[in-house]
Amino acid sequence: MPSAPTFVFGPALRDQKEDDGHRDFAGRGLLINVLRVFHVAGLAGISAVVLAGMGGAANWGALMLISGLGIVALDAWANPFYFRQAKGLGTVLKIVLVMLLVVWEPGRLLLFWFVLAFSVALSHAPGRLRHKQLF
Repeated sequence: MPSAPTFVFGPALRDQKEDDGHRDFAGRGLLINVLRVFHVAGLAGISAVVLAGMGGAANWGALMLISGLGIVALDAWANPFYFRQAKGLGTVLKIVLVMLLVVWEPGRLLLFWFVLAFSVALSHAPGRLRHKQLF
């Protein structure tokens, strides 16, 4: 693996001659970050619903779902193996659980904490685990 220079234009750790099927376009990182802002806002709203009894579960859930699907669509487009990797399959599981969290009020608190812990564990796991191809 090549060393990572301090200042680069492009992937620092990936061998740029290697064609692994990944795609990119100018502004994709910015677009994903904007979607993440909306996603975290949805998480804050769902947190208020679950932890403080506020209303609006469907609206906050929709914001999380739409922004999350946008992030997933961009990640899957950029990485053809996304849905074969732990990261992609874990994301599908999170989407299903968040949809269940929105509609199943008695299980909200348990699902909320499970999805939060699972999301943090998955997103902060080492790359070799997140990007492990499962099939």
